[in-house]
Amino acid sequence: MAILRIGGFLVLYLNAVAVFLGVMAQAIARGWLAYELTGSNAALGGILLAFGVALLLATPWGGVAADRLPKRLVLQLSVLLLAVSSAWIGLAVVFDVIAYWMLVGASVLQAVGFALFGPARMAFLAELVPRASVPQAVSLLLVNAEVSRVVGPALAGVVIGSVAWGVEAVFLFSAVLAIVGMILTAALPVGRRGEASGRSPLGELADGLHYVRRHPELGALVWCGIGVTMMGMPYLAFMPTISGDLFGLGSVGYGVLSATSAVGGVAAGLLLGRHSSWVRQTRILVASGAVFGIALCSLAIAPNVYVAVAVLLAVGAAMLAFQTTNQSQLLALSDTEFHGRVQGLVMLSFGAFGIAALPLGLLADVVGLRWTLAGMGAAVIAFVAGYAVVSRRRTTVTHRLPDLA
Repeated sequence: MAILRIGGFLVLYLNAVAVFLGVMAQAIARGWLAYELTGSNAALGGILLAFGVALLLATPWGGVAADRLPKRLVLQLSVLLLAVSSAWIGLAVVFDVIAYWMLVGASVLQAVGFALFGPARMAFLAELVPRASVPQAVSLLLVNAEVSRVVGPALAGVVIGSVAWGVEAVFLFSAVLAIVGMILTAALPVGRRGEASGRSPLGELADGLHYVRRHPELGALVWCGIGVTMMGMPYLAFMPTISGDLFGLGSVGYGVLSATSAVGGVAAGLLLGRHSSWVRQTRILVASGAVFGIALCSLAIAPNVYVAVAVLLAVGAAMLAFQTTNQSQLLALSDTEFHGRVQGLVMLSFGAFGIAALPLGLLADVVGLRWTLAGMGAAVIAFVAGYAVVSRRRTTVTHRLPDLA
């Protein structure tokens, strides 16, 4: 926690506290509202599909904005969009005009906000802290997100299950928190902006893609991150049916189960933050990704809620460790002027997992949720195994070159 003594990073952290608490709480409310309106796994997947497609299209441009515009301005615009996406649905519920298409529209708006927020936040982090402290800073920001996943879902689940106006209260409270986060950004420095290159935004985006292509180690990390997130993270979309259909729990159980995986993430993040170094990062990445896949397979065969809780702790811990090492390595291996665009490519993984959620939801409706979860876990293991093979070959070649010389 000593890294919070750095003033700029403290403001960035507090901004993330406000934003993520609101986002995680309203995500629970939005999933529950979609489930009440439709009662379908496919509809839950559709919410994430809309989010994923919009995020996939907008994120690369968010990376370009982070590299070429003042990062503080990009953060302020992104948080404003998040506030609007929450307030819209809250007011629609208050006036009893809510419809499923509105949830889809709010998902799109939130995706654009995240497309701007994610790359700018991570690129800003690299400016605010010393290079040696980047792993700790990344870990602490991710821990903050996981703490929000503990508090937000549990609080939202209790509020939704306890009072008749709980859904709208969660959405409106989330909008207020986003506004607080936007106000906090005023205390940040403007942030470095790239030198004008005379190229169009499309040209800047192409430069980022070529940069990653010229550095195979970056490409391998990006594709591994996209694959693991795309195939593993949709389990979050199915938490309402895991709670209701598999274990017979209500909205409170939904919030508690969602928060359980976050508890594991917090524990893993604090451990990594305390002991982070650049040593053995690849081993941690591969091991945590493999544990994530195995835990998803275990969730598929969990006989009762008690086993599911234990498995979800492992799911959260493994995913947090994977994300921390993946993003820390990408920041370490990429040049400063490309941080935003590289992080934009990483954010594509969250768009990809939203896109994968709909077909996986349809598959769950056909073959069953347990079989679908098992397949997701197997796919995660396959992606991590592929990265491990590529990484080992590259390390072997690197070690042999001095001998050949």
